[in-house]
Amino acid sequence: MRLGHDAGTGRAGMSGGQSIRPFLAQLERQGSLLKIDKEVDPCFELSAFLSAADAGPALCFERILGSSWRIAGNLFSGRERIAAALGIEVSEILPRLRAAIREPLAPAAIGDAPVQAVIVAQNPLAVLPVPRFFERERWPYITAGAIVARDPQSGRGNLSFARLAILDGARAMVGIAPNHHLALFARRAAALGRTLDIAVVVGAHPAIQLAACLYLGVGDDEMECAGRLLGEPVRVVRARTVDLMVPAEAELVLEGCIDASRPIEEGFVSEYHGMYEDYGSGYLATFSALTHRSDAILQVIEPGYHREHMYLAALPIAAGLQSAISAVAPNVGDVAVTEAGAGRTDVVVQLAAPEPDQARRVVLAVFASVNIVKRVTVVDDDIDPWDAVAVDWARTNRMKLPRDLMMMPNASAARSEPMEEGGEVTKIGFDATAKAHDRACGNAWAEPPAQVRDAAKRWFIAHLPAERRSWLK
Repeated sequence: MRLGHDAGTGRAGMSGGQSIRPFLAQLERQGSLLKIDKEVDPCFELSAFLSAADAGPALCFERILGSSWRIAGNLFSGRERIAAALGIEVSEILPRLRAAIREPLAPAAIGDAPVQAVIVAQNPLAVLPVPRFFERERWPYITAGAIVARDPQSGRGNLSFARLAILDGARAMVGIAPNHHLALFARRAAALGRTLDIAVVVGAHPAIQLAACLYLGVGDDEMECAGRLLGEPVRVVRARTVDLMVPAEAELVLEGCIDASRPIEEGFVSEYHGMYEDYGSGYLATFSALTHRSDAILQVIEPGYHREHMYLAALPIAAGLQSAISAVAPNVGDVAVTEAGAGRTDVVVQLAAPEPDQARRVVLAVFASVNIVKRVTVVDDDIDPWDAVAVDWARTNRMKLPRDLMMMPNASAARSEPMEEGGEVTKIGFDATAKAHDRACGNAWAEPPAQVRDAAKRWFIAHLPAERRSWLK
C-alpha cells in the first residue's frame, strides 16, 4: 500500500498533510497498522474484521471484493490513538479542544487540490465500495462522512458527522437527529422552498474529523476550530457542483443536496449503545459529483458500540463539559465520558479539594449542558476519571447513598437513549468525593513513605522497556 504523495502535486504538505495518510504512515511505522491482503467482502465481512480488531490495530483493507478501492478503519480507537493523531500527549487533548473552540482559525482557500484529481459526475455513489455493517440494517452506510453545509439564514458554515444510507447510485438517506444543526439548516432551506447544498468529506485530517464532533452553538463553524487544532488553516477549495468550500486534501468529497421535504424511511439502524433503533424517516440526499484523490482511500468508522465510534464523540463532549463545569467549579480537573456510556451518556468529573455541596452543583451543570448524559459521578483528584475500577472504588468507599445519591426522575432524554419512555428517563448523580468527617481514621491512602516509593519507581523506569512502563502507578 502506498501512503505517500499523489503524482503531480508540487508540495509535500499539499499531498497528504491534511488527509488521513500521514497518520496512517505513522501507524505503519509504529506497527499499529495491519494490512489485510485477503479479499474482503464489504457486505458484513469488512464489519466483522473491524469489530474483531476493535481494541487493536488500525486496519487497511488492500483488496475489496468488486472494487479497486482500498478501505481504512479503526484509526481513532482510544485516547492514546487520538493524541498521536494530533501529535500531542493524552493530557493535552481536552485543553487543545477547548482552545480550538475559544480561538477559531479561518480556512485558507487554494486553487488546486488533490481531492479533485478525479471527478465522477454520473452515479457517483456507485463508484464506492460502501460497507453494509450489521445484520438487521437494510442499507450500506457511509459512516466516516463529515458534512459541510451553510445556514441558509446567516450563511455561516457547519461541519458535522451524519450517517448516509446508500439507496442507489445517486441518492442516499441522511440520518440526523432533529436537534442537530444540519437538520435545522435542512428544514430552514425547505421552508424557503430550497434544498440544502452539502459536501460529504471522507478521509480528512484527524483534527478536522475531531472538530466535526464538537458541540458548538448555531453559527459557530467547526472548520475554523479544526484550523486551530491543526495549528494552521484548513486548506479549502471550491466544490465543483455546489456552492461550498471543502477540505482540499481529504481523500474524497461527495457533492449534493438535502431535501428535507422528502422523507425516507430508514428502518432499523445501529446506535452508539450497541443495539438497534428505529427512528422513522430521514432526509433524501441527491449527489451530483464525487471528487477524489487519484489513489484515494475510503475511510470507514465501525458504528454501534465500538471504540472508534465512542471516542470520537467522548473527547469533544468532555471538552465542552469541562468548559461548562468551570463556571460553577473552577477547581474542575479532568472529565471523562466513559466507554460504559459509549462515549455519550456516562460522565465522571474530577474536582480538586471540592467545597461542600459543590459536587451537586457540578452534576446539575452537566445535565444542563448536554442532554444526552444520564449518569454523572464526581470524584476527588486522586481518582483517575478514565479508570473505571478507580471510579467504582470511589462510589463504593466514599459515598453514603442516602446523602450522596441524586435521582432526577422524568428528566428530558435524547431520542437515542435506549431506556427513554415518552422522551423522559431517570437521571442519576453520584457525589463520590471524600468527606473529612465521614471516617475517624481519615481518607489518606496507606502507602510507603514518598521518598521510598519514588526510589522504587525510578528503579523500574531504569530497568523496564519503555512500552512496559505503563504498568507503573
